[in-house]
Amino acid sequence: MKVILNKDLATLGEEGDVKEVAKGYARNYLFPRGIALPYTPRMIQIIESRRAEIESRKEQKRLDARGIKEKLDAFELSLTMPAGANGKLYGAVTNQTVADELAKNGFQIERKRIELAGNGFKSVGKYKALIKLYENQSAEISITIIAQEIKTESSSSKPAAKRGRRDEQKKDAPVQETAEETQSSNEAESV
Repeated sequence: MKVILNKDLATLGEEGDVKEVAKGYARNYLFPRGIALPYTPRMIQIIESRRAEIESRKEQKRLDARGIKEKLDAFELSLTMPAGANGKLYGAVTNQTVADELAKNGFQIERKRIELAGNGFKSVGKYKALIKLYENQSAEISITIIAQEIKTESSSSKPAAKRGRRDEQKKDAPVQETAEETQSSNEAESV
């Protein structure tokens, strides 16, 4: 089924493009959200009358992308994350983490547009991230991950005290049957 895109959609195309899509995708996703219009002579006329407006918006997006690209290429992001003694992080730096940090620094970029090597960064060090902007423009930022000191308590009595309380809770807790035990006991009674 042919549709005319009414909005930019990263996976499909830009506003004003004519695309071939599955009928269900068009009916259930694109049309209800106003992302696309049916490919009819009337809709073609409407889009053609808006062609100059669409092109001016695309040109503005290109200019904005160039400006953001220059700023991002010069930008270096520094993250302080909790890490172990060997430099491994207690989590991972994901594209969402990078998007949040960029937002704090004035860059509004969707996490889907940020590409990190692998599934994220999992140790302290210097990395590069690719940020897709508009069309084929992209920027590369430097990310430095620094280990955050984690304060640990040296008293060894706390873990023992916790274990003691757990053991007491287990002794006092009523015994619960599992679903299998309940079913087998019910079968035994019915025989």
